[in-house]
Amino acid sequence: MIIWVNGAFGSGKSTLVDELRPRWPEALVHDPEMVGYLLRQIVEVPTGDFQDLRLWRRQVADLAVGLVEEYHRPVLVPMTLVNPGYVDEIFSALKDAGIGVHHFFLKVSREVLEKRIDGRSFTPDHPEQDERVRRWCKDRIESCIAAADALPSETVFLDGELTPQELADQVMARVRSSGTSGA
Repeated sequence: MIIWVNGAFGSGKSTLVDELRPRWPEALVHDPEMVGYLLRQIVEVPTGDFQDLRLWRRQVADLAVGLVEEYHRPVLVPMTLVNPGYVDEIFSALKDAGIGVHHFFLKVSREVLEKRIDGRSFTPDHPEQDERVRRWCKDRIESCIAAADALPSETVFLDGELTPQELADQVMARVRSSGTSGA
């Protein structure tokens, strides 16, 4: 089973996954950004967004399938994924492999997202790069917020302004109610 935690940059995806880990110690964490960073070392990313690489989408799905099949453990995936075609491509590959996907989207106001992004340091030793990353994240807030309306119908929307503990409680309750958590 895959637990995909989605939302805009700064919505709290990684923080929520960090809160879920001690509650669900058998779960593995698959961060698709690592796949993107690897691909950037190998190939050019013309748009600057590795999600636009078909290979990234395929590798993200294949690795998630492999983790579930090889280790028989749930997989937590913190990743912003809002392009409807890309969501469909990845989630269809997971479903075609017979893997259930619980898709959660953290809804957070633009103001809170900007404040959280401003409060983060992505590359502390490189302030100029840090500012470029902040700008990149902020430039995508609107498209992330707007994309919520085009996500799959089974997406569970959560109030990303709740505490990580409250959000983890909601995720665990939802997964348990589906009868597939193993928790």
